[in-house]
Formats: sequence, structure tokens, C-alpha cells
Amino acid sequence: MATKVAKVGVKKEEGWLYYMDKKGNISRAKMGRGRKASKVKPQVVAKVGVKRQKGFLYFVDKQGDLSMAKMSRKGRKKKR
Repeated sequence: MATKVAKVGVKKEEGWLYYMDKKGNISRAKMGRGRKASKVKPQVVAKVGVKRQKGFLYFVDKQGDLSMAKMSRKGRKKKR
């Protein structure tokens, strides 16, 4: 089950991949193949500044808010 981390309300456009970058902000990158997609640099859509927690997956949900869900680690052993 996912929990909302921050209410942002980002309007998603078709052809873009939305994700949380290393600085904790919501960014987008052009999806596609070839040179056109690689020439477009990722853009910061919303500055949130969320710190990541280990073992969680962060994503932009259908409402355009930043959410997190616990990652399934079936079959993997914990590192000590």
C-alpha cells in the first residue's frame, strides 16, 4: 500500500517519465528512442526536497502527488 509523501498536484503530459531525482525533487525526462529523446535534458517540475528512506520506492501517483511504497525484496538476503 502506498502512502503520500507530499501533495504536489503535478499535471502529467504524455511522452514524459516523471520520477523523484537525487535531490528529492520531482523531475521529468522525455521518453522515446533515438537522438531526439537523448537531446532533451531532464527538467525539474516541482521542488519538494524529500529525503529518501532505504527500502522504499518513490513515484508520482495518478493525482500528481509524490508517494512511496515498501519495496518487495522476496528471495534476497539482507546484507550485514
